[in-house]
Amino acid sequence: MQTQNRFFDDLARVANGAVGALSGVRSDIEARFRDQLERVLAGLDVVSREEFEAVKAMAAKARAEQEELQQRVAALESQLAENGKTPARSRQQKTKTD
Repeated sequence: MQTQNRFFDDLARVANGAVGALSGVRSDIEARFRDQLERVLAGLDVVSREEFEAVKAMAAKARAEQEELQQRVAALESQLAENGKTPARSRQQKTKTD
């Protein structure tokens, strides 16, 4: 009876030691993999997610401003046409084609 308990205790200690060693190996492998991946990404000149999102927001803002300006120009051109004046852009195009 006593020998069986001692055997199981020794087996449990060996198993705990093996699990501890494997977790150490696992963390070492993860760290090396992470380092290697960072080196590869640094060599590819990849932007970070934060930089990408910032540029994406800037582009969306610029696009919205451009659309607003196009609408304002169209409104001004139609207003000029209503007043009987030809917009400057149309005059320039007529002189170039004449």
